[in-house]
Amino acid sequence: MRKAPVIALVLLVACAPLVLFAAGAKESGLPSKAEAAKFLAGEVTDTGGIDDRSFNASAWKGLQEAQKDAGIQIQYLSSTNQSDYVPNIQQFIQKKANIIVTVGFLMGDQTAAAAKENPNQKFAIVDYAYDPAIPNVLALTYQTDQAAFLGGYLAAAMSKTGKVGCFGGMNIPTVTIFMNGFVAGVRYYNQQNKASVQALGWDPEKAQGTFTDDFTNQAKGKTVTEALMNQGADVVLPVAGSVGLGCAAAVQQHNQANPNSFVYVEWVDTDGYISAPQYGSLLLTSVMKGIDVSVKDAVMAALKGTFKGGNYSGTLANGGVAIAPFHDFDSKVPAKVKTDLETIRKGIIGGTISVDPKTYKP
Repeated sequence: MRKAPVIALVLLVACAPLVLFAAGAKESGLPSKAEAAKFLAGEVTDTGGIDDRSFNASAWKGLQEAQKDAGIQIQYLSSTNQSDYVPNIQQFIQKKANIIVTVGFLMGDQTAAAAKENPNQKFAIVDYAYDPAIPNVLALTYQTDQAAFLGGYLAAAMSKTGKVGCFGGMNIPTVTIFMNGFVAGVRYYNQQNKASVQALGWDPEKAQGTFTDDFTNQAKGKTVTEALMNQGADVVLPVAGSVGLGCAAAVQQHNQANPNSFVYVEWVDTDGYISAPQYGSLLLTSVMKGIDVSVKDAVMAALKGTFKGGNYSGTLANGGVAIAPFHDFDSKVPAKVKTDLETIRKGIIGGTISVDPKTYKP
């Protein structure tokens, strides 16, 4: 792996109150090895499964890191459809899991109901927040529009056709927040550089765009991506879990057949260069959120007895979101663009740059 450019953030450093420790099992306050060995952390996946190369896999990585550091037990239950959410949660309750991690916005209501029925059961949920907060649920959310803004600016800067695209798995807030940020970044690039790059696949004003309506059908991801490329998009951001693998496959085939019209992919949630290495040669960057770090912190807090419910928000400022290194394309991203991205990152953190796409002229 090449050295990260200056704009890449280190997700392992998070300064929010959520981060309670960093040295794993060697820290004081942890139970004995024998007690830790009895501790069970369970994950209920969304329909993408544990190996979606996206948010389910990232949450599982957090559990694996906690196991590595503290010697706890970890298990997961896969949800093949939404009707599996409740029985999977109940199964972990029956197993007396010390903490249950549910993954995905679509599990918000089921998690809340289980938490209220079992007030002594600790939960963490990825991609959902509650108002008011639930005392025994730590809700983990991420301001991915901040990082996606950087991804959109980068996409516009690297486009040769003047068209870039994005699509989602479902029209839900945790998906469209990426798309809003991406389009905002493209529009900001146009404003700052007197350009006219088009963002295809999402209209923030109408809240309408292109969706596959699931997070598993890679064939749909391929079809949607081919349509975007046919419209001229030469950078594509799939916000659709493992559906993104279909996007990458379509781009790979296109690039092999058309070496003079290269198309980039920008991944989401994790660094796709690591999680989907077979497509590393296509990946310009990834819009990442620190699910693994925040999930691990939640599990370790439950183990230490310091767990508190509430709502956590990952941002550029606290390291909860970031864009990944450029890896194979580091030498192809102009120095000015790298400098711009760092300036923009600081501007977003400082509040002088808005990530709302409606701020900028379409």
